[in-house]
Amino acid sequence: MERQEWEALLTLAEELHFGRTADRLGVSVGRVSQIIRKLERRVGVQLFERTSRRVVPTMVGQQLCDDLLPVRQQMDAALARAVAAGRGVTGELRVGYSSPMAANLILRSLEPFKAAYPDCEVLIQEIQLSSPFSSLRSGEVHVQITELPLQEADLTAGPTLITCERALMVPSEHPFAQRSSVSLEDLALATLLVIGGSVPQYWSDHHFPRHTPSGRPIIHGHQATSWQEIPLLVGAGQGVSLANKDAEPYHRLPGVAWVPVRERMPCEYAPIWLKQAESARVRAFLEVVGAVAGTEARTARP
Repeated sequence: MERQEWEALLTLAEELHFGRTADRLGVSVGRVSQIIRKLERRVGVQLFERTSRRVVPTMVGQQLCDDLLPVRQQMDAALARAVAAGRGVTGELRVGYSSPMAANLILRSLEPFKAAYPDCEVLIQEIQLSSPFSSLRSGEVHVQITELPLQEADLTAGPTLITCERALMVPSEHPFAQRSSVSLEDLALATLLVIGGSVPQYWSDHHFPRHTPSGRPIIHGHQATSWQEIPLLVGAGQGVSLANKDAEPYHRLPGVAWVPVRERMPCEYAPIWLKQAESARVRAFLEVVGAVAGTEARTARP
């Protein structure tokens, strides 16, 4: 049985329409009809019931399709493996994330990536914001999805995949907790908790500003070694902290209120990788995760 024959058979069984089958296969309707009639002569029975209103597999036709479907799946899988091997998309790909939102995007990308590149195993791990780029530079991860900005000569960033607005985490008894929103100018009236460690100054200033928009100084308090500490410190009354509004469901704690920030101060997440370590695996993953993020963004639009 030739490939064109079983492709026509299986496609017609899926589409139940000669015109749509012809479109999918890139042939004429007459050619599809010719192939099916040839198969029916070979089998000796009718494989499809045809009327002016419908096309339906007969019992024999359905059985033949059921028997051939695993063959097609095996051939498609074999072809995918060959293509992936030819592109170098095999082995292990280590992917980092710095937030639950980034982790969720990666997890939603695993299934389509595995389907396209079955011989490449993806391992994921958390990136601590107190040392945001050390895992890339050490080779511990090949690519990570983390917060922008990026101003590192040896690293490069892909397009933005996630954009989140800001909220201010405050103790529940703090006066700000009673407001419907706060302004960045209000930060001059509080102590701002920040991330310490080997965080670049430009990155820290972007996420934890030292001055309000009008120039008033903002007092910086305790420097946390990980993001997980900050909600606990806020709940203990040691200060307030800026956060991504979308992170609230993951970090909600008793005694901590999340108040929207009025000014637009988006936090953007993008894939980041070491320039000299870019590979076919990284490029393949970026293509898949970008497609997943783009599809979700389009779906979310009103």
